[in-house]
Amino acid sequence: VQLQAFGGGLVQAGGSLRLSCAASGRIFSTYVMGWFRQAPGKEREFVAAIRWSGSSTYYADSVKGRFSISRDNAKLTVYLQMNSLNAEDTAVYYCAASRSDSYTDSLSYDYWGQGTLVTVSS
Repeated sequence: VQLQAFGGGLVQAGGSLRLSCAASGRIFSTYVMGWFRQAPGKEREFVAAIRWSGSSTYYADSVKGRFSISRDNAKLTVYLQMNSLNAEDTAVYYCAASRSDSYTDSLSYDYWGQGTLVTVSS
């Protein structure tokens, strides 16, 4: 499984960005796709997750109501729509795929993309 994240960039506070994660290889419908982020000097943290099948989505409290995760099964692409961005959202964002049922634990994810940098200017 290969994952490629893109769509990061520089945005002003209050603005929006949409990240994309293109997957290739053997993806099963039971896989969980997650977005994580890592700010300078901080640990990697969970942002959002979704399965390839079903409608369940999961969000960190810090992004709930501002971020939205979705998928396009035909394109094998997962999106992270980020609205009302603030300086605390500045980080490298990673997409990942997990074969387990754990959504928030980065150690449970088996495959990782290369990361895309999001910088929010205040």
